[in-house]
Amino acid sequence: MRSLKSRRGFFANITRAMAALTIGNALPTPANGGTTDSPVEGEDYFEKLRVTKIINAAGTYTHLTASTMPPSVQAAVARAAKHPVRLAQLQKAAGEYLARRLRCEAAIVTAGAASAVTLGTAACVTLGNEAAAHSIPIDMSGLKNEVVIQKAHHYDYDHALRNCGIKFVDVETLQQYESAINKKTALCFFYNAADYGNISREDWVRVAHAKGVPCLNDAAADVPPISNLWNYTQMGFDLVAFSGGKGMRGPQNTGLLLGRKDLIAAAAMNNSPNDDVVGRGMKVAKEQIVGMVAAIDWFLSQSDEDFEAEYRRRIDRITAALKDIPTLKSETFVPPIANHVPHLLMRYDQARVKISPREVAKQMREGNPSIELNPATGSSEGSAGIPNDPNKIVVGVWMLEPGEDLIVGQRLREILSKAANS
Repeated sequence: MRSLKSRRGFFANITRAMAALTIGNALPTPANGGTTDSPVEGEDYFEKLRVTKIINAAGTYTHLTASTMPPSVQAAVARAAKHPVRLAQLQKAAGEYLARRLRCEAAIVTAGAASAVTLGTAACVTLGNEAAAHSIPIDMSGLKNEVVIQKAHHYDYDHALRNCGIKFVDVETLQQYESAINKKTALCFFYNAADYGNISREDWVRVAHAKGVPCLNDAAADVPPISNLWNYTQMGFDLVAFSGGKGMRGPQNTGLLLGRKDLIAAAAMNNSPNDDVVGRGMKVAKEQIVGMVAAIDWFLSQSDEDFEAEYRRRIDRITAALKDIPTLKSETFVPPIANHVPHLLMRYDQARVKISPREVAKQMREGNPSIELNPATGSSEGSAGIPNDPNKIVVGVWMLEPGEDLIVGQRLREILSKAANS
């Protein structure tokens, strides 16, 4: 009996030793003596993959990977990557926390603002009909499938709604709007940045509610101001979509859908990780959910006044570097709704400074470091509320990292001085 116990003890000790060795190899003890939860800077895969790093003097554009996350958000994402959890429990808890912080009935973290629009549309189409979540957009029988929209509010993301099998009904006047809503209307959609429509937000909400139809506001890029995170739900919009990776500086592939509790529940029914639903491919990982929550905590700890003061200081430092450029005139411009932060606009006499704004942008992009200016530079189409003027350089300063404003100013000075002296 003693020998059996000894053998058992021997093998138990071996098992424990091997387990300790395995764990030790998997999670090496940090050199600084800290815990394994301490942040570790990984390999630079941009360098490894030969991907060019840029200075973002453009703004929160998706093709430029939008914003960078503040250190507290980066740390929260890294820590969340270390532990598995139950995804449904995390989404539910995150939604409840965000709803409290953002003063609305309910919330859900989505895979970007376009995903929020899709899920919001699906919620309105399938509300109270779980089977319908598995049939749209192919089988729309018996479902409300019309979305009323101002003609001026069609935009590059119409497909986010069409993914749900809906048909748009265009209106241009308040009378047309009131007449367009019928028993097939699932949703009244409002594009928040389109302040050129004929029908106000207040009237849009009032008419929809009088007809018993929910309304969704796509306000993707419309913070700051910080208060917009609750302004539109408190105005009466049943659902509001935001991008998480723009002004809030969460992970790029996150968004928020805020609003009525029953509609958010219906959106969740149409979302990953549920199978065979329109949102199955819109998966949000645990790291991104935590990152979005952390970004809200960070964002709500800031102030609009501090944001604006810092962005104006960056503009001042750039313009100081350019004070000797002949004929150059600078102004600070704040778009009225989307990307509502100070931008630097510059114009000059191209007969004196012999280079076009578009060529300036090209040379900035091709330099080292590579710098991206706002896409409205040299464009007659404008961008995100910036004036339509091809004879302008636009610098978006709000996504610059500390010290990068000086680099931008110096590079602009080099390019424009050379052109002035040519």
